[in-house]
Amino acid sequence: MLSIFWFNSREIDFGACLTQMYFIHCFSAMESGIFVALALDRYVAICHPLRYSTILTNSIVAKIGMTMVLRGGMLALPYPILARQWPYCRTNIIPQPYCAHIAMVNLACTDTRVSSYYGLFVLFFVTGVDVFFITMSYIQILRAIFSLPTKDARLKTFGTCGSHLFVILAFYIPSLFISLISRFGQNVPLHFHVLVSNIYFFMPPMLNPIIYGLKTKQIWDRLLLLFTHEGV
Repeated sequence: MLSIFWFNSREIDFGACLTQMYFIHCFSAMESGIFVALALDRYVAICHPLRYSTILTNSIVAKIGMTMVLRGGMLALPYPILARQWPYCRTNIIPQPYCAHIAMVNLACTDTRVSSYYGLFVLFFVTGVDVFFITMSYIQILRAIFSLPTKDARLKTFGTCGSHLFVILAFYIPSLFISLISRFGQNVPLHFHVLVSNIYFFMPPMLNPIIYGLKTKQIWDRLLLLFTHEGV
């Protein structure tokens, strides 16, 4: 994407495009899995604080991380394998700034229902299942928060989840939006496809340090010191 904007690069080798496709979907699935792991971490910390160190041991955390890595790698593998076998006789222009699976499938001039069905399966298996577990975790978290005796305790406890919730929304909302547009937005202008695609990949990593940084006291103290000195 940066090579397109900075160097006006308009072409990518077919093999490089398939490689890019694999890692895009692989890392997206991994990131979704990380959000599930963070939701589990918040659930244990709030609902079972005294058993936190015994439930989430180093070995358990390592197994969770390895599971998410393997899941992302295995689920993304059929994408380039299927895309490689389709004939492309219409055009070689991808209406997106990167090689997404659905963009490649739409260029093929044959029956690509297998790729489309697999893409929907991964969408529901990854996003659907992960959102379900995250929702279940936060239902239990909210139940535990509302059972606290004081309002200050409830707000303080809920504040520990605020950053995680904002990061989840910044990731899943654009992801769902671009999936719907890619599959059902044939009448949507091309420039809007490109805009949404850029937002999907640029907005979450841009917002993550801001969201987490706003809650870091050291950052606020440093900014206050910086502006105070500038004012003096």
